[in-house]
Order: sequence, then C-alpha cells, then structure tokens
Amino acid sequence: MKERVLVIGSAGQLGTELVTSLRDIYGESEVMASDIRNPENMNGPFTQLDILDKAAFGRLIQSFKPTQIYHLAALLSGTAEKNPKLGWTLNMDGLFHVLDAAKENDFIKKVYWPSSIAVFGSNTPRQNTPQNCVMDPNTIYGITKLAGERYCEYYFEKYGVDVRSLRYPGLIGYKSMPGGGTTDYAVSIYHEALKTGKYTCFLNEYTYLPMAYMPDALRATLELMHTDASNVKVRSSYNLAGISFSPKEITAAIQQTLPDFEISYEPDFRQAIADSWPQSIDDSVAMNDWGWNLEYDLNKMSVDMLDNLTQMYQTS
Repeated sequence: MKERVLVIGSAGQLGTELVTSLRDIYGESEVMASDIRNPENMNGPFTQLDILDKAAFGRLIQSFKPTQIYHLAALLSGTAEKNPKLGWTLNMDGLFHVLDAAKENDFIKKVYWPSSIAVFGSNTPRQNTPQNCVMDPNTIYGITKLAGERYCEYYFEKYGVDVRSLRYPGLIGYKSMPGGGTTDYAVSIYHEALKTGKYTCFLNEYTYLPMAYMPDALRATLELMHTDASNVKVRSSYNLAGISFSPKEITAAIQQTLPDFEISYEPDFRQAIADSWPQSIDDSVAMNDWGWNLEYDLNKMSVDMLDNLTQMYQTS
C-alpha cells in the first residue's frame, strides 16, 4: 500500500526536520507539510492550516487522503503559561480533530502525537522516572499532554485508532530556532556561544533536565512508527530518556571547543517549571518493546551542534 503522510505543525523545531526525514523515506510528493504560518525555505508540498479550523482540516484530509498523520502542532510550556486558555484549546482541540479523523476515515492507518516529560510533576520520582508513576503536572502544557495521553489510549482501546507517542525530553537541534519551551536554553546557548561568546541562562547552573539530540529524537520517532503494531504495548506515551545535564555541564562541553565562552545566570519563571520536572528518565520499556537505544552523549552532541552551526553562520 502506498503511504501518504501529513505533518501538522511542520514549521516547528521537530516538524522541520521530520518532514525532511519522511520525504527521504516516502518521496517528496507523498509527504504534505502543513502549519498555521508559511515557513521559510520549505520545499515540497505545503498547505497552510490552522488545526483548530476543523472544516478546513476535514477538506485537507479528504483531498490528500493521508495514511499517516504526525500531529505536532502545540503551544509549548513557557508560551502556554502566558496564555493558558489558548494553550488548552490548541493542544486539546487540535488533538481531538486528528483522533476523530482517524476514527472516521479508514484510510488513516496510523497517528503520531508527541507527549512530553512535562506530564510529570512535583510528586513524581525525579531520578530515573519510571514509565508508570505519579503524574501531577502543574503547567498548562503538562496538563494538556497528560490529558492527551489518556485520550490517545482511550481512542486506541475504544475505537482501534493506531496512535503512537513518545514523551520527549528537551529537544536540541541546529536546523530551527527555539519555540518557547523551558528546555530551549540548551539550543540558544550554542547559537550565542558562536555569535557573541556569552549567554545568560534563564535556569540556574545546577538545573538537571533530560534532553535529546534531534537525530536521536527523529530516529526514535520513526522507529516507533515503523515497528509492527504488536510491539507497541504502551498506547499512552513511551518514556524517552535522552541525556541529562545541567547548564554548568553543557557550558563545560562547549568550552572544550570554545574555551573563552562565558555564561551567567538569571533564572526566571521557567525555573519553577524545570524544578517540577524529572532530572533523569527510565526508558527501559521502550528499549524492551521496540529496541530503542540512544546514540549521542553530551560531548558528541556538542561537537556536532557547533560544527553544523558554524557552517550555517558562515554560509548565511
């Protein structure tokens, strides 16, 4: 069967790179990118879409007839705290529109929806956070992700929708700029290290958070979506551990290449968000179910980030 893939929220940090990977697999014409805004430098099929416009989404579904949907559109943690009602509406109604489309259209065979470590909260074990534990998020983003996980599992159990999900840690990549998340310092710091040699961090130096380098996050996403349905034993969302480090440690890694790089600290409201999240994640369930394994550590990631960003700035 020929695969046709729709990516919603394709202009974001994950979507930008995921579209490229999917087109390498399925062909450019078979992967439709969509976003509420027109992205710069986006090649291949693209349609402007507000996922909250259910009628427009329905027309797109019927005209393109995707076999797979990657639903990435969301308001991230820091941004959603500034506009809680929009965060709830976008994150939840958008997901319902996608799940309902999959329930009502037999040609949609699989749905991917990303969750986050933001589903965890102050009563969650912070070290090696297990797959199943207390989940009491205190941010709008985390609340919508937890609710979304429950609905994804519900639509699988009640309607047979083959929905798959990962709880992403912070994502670090060089192909797009940060989008308002609490972990985004770990992207901005590389840019500022090269542009100015200095960075002011909005978290304190000892704030440990799980992160994943984009090549690992992309590989995990595609491996989960391509594994046989019988291997997918978790229909809420799988833990994805990534690598855990602090701003102080990422600074030291950057200084291996740029010894004069300097950092200062001015924690803001995102510090409280970070303090409610796990410091490290146990993703052994993903390893056991579908063979997940991490490739990049902090030093390997830092070298690759700085190499690629240096090339990008030299050619821009």
